[in-house]
Amino acid sequence: MRSIIIILFLSFSTVLIAQEKKEKPLDIAQARVFLRAGNKQYAAKNYSEAQALYKKALDKNTHYSKAVFNLGNAIYKQKNYKDALPQFELNAKTATSKTAKADAYHNIGNLQIKQKQYSKAVQAFKNALRNNPKDENTRYNLALAQKLLQKKLNEKKKNKDKKKNKDKKNKDNKDKKKNKDKGGKDKDKKKKDNKDKKKDKSDKDKNKDKKKQKQQPRKGQMTPQKMKQLLEAMNNEEKKTQKKMNAKRVKGRKIKRAKDW
Repeated sequence: MRSIIIILFLSFSTVLIAQEKKEKPLDIAQARVFLRAGNKQYAAKNYSEAQALYKKALDKNTHYSKAVFNLGNAIYKQKNYKDALPQFELNAKTATSKTAKADAYHNIGNLQIKQKQYSKAVQAFKNALRNNPKDENTRYNLALAQKLLQKKLNEKKKNKDKKKNKDKKNKDNKDKKKNKDKGGKDKDKKKKDNKDKKKDKSDKDKNKDKKKQKQQPRKGQMTPQKMKQLLEAMNNEEKKTQKKMNAKRVKGRKIKRAKDW
């Protein structure tokens, strides 16, 4: 990836933006002094000292776009991406030349990539190319940001599908467990029903045996059939006896003779 855009040095340019002309000549001169001092510290990789000097330059001239840009660079070099971003955004708004705007947007894109905000990085690099279409480094970074964005979207989709499959698997396992529990309950119910049936059968067998025991005569006691037979025999015997007695009565009865008239 292209490194942060080379710091702008005051010695390479003598043109000030319109807002800077409103500042007092003395303040503008002092701002230049602080900017030069900051550039020296930046070149020596003393980024925190450079940051302090760029801030002093902005205290003297708040519209000093070069100091704004270079301050962003110094903060960026200290990997404080969160604080560096507003400096480049401000520079993109206040810069008067398209090249300066392109540089600001390029650095914004780099910061967004560092923070893995690839969609915003794509937009920043596109803005940079609108202001400087010939910048091949920006074009390369744009392609990289698009590639990283697509990868992120693919991973997001993959994770979403993975979660969906996991949720489905959990649901299937839950349903399976539910069915298993239901099957267990049905099995227990079937066991209970079989046990109840067995108990009913046992009770019926007991009642049957008890009834059979009641029907069976006790020792020395006649069965109903024998009693019936005995009664019938007694009745028959009584009938025979009655018949014999009636026969005797008829036999012993005197026959009256008819009178002679």
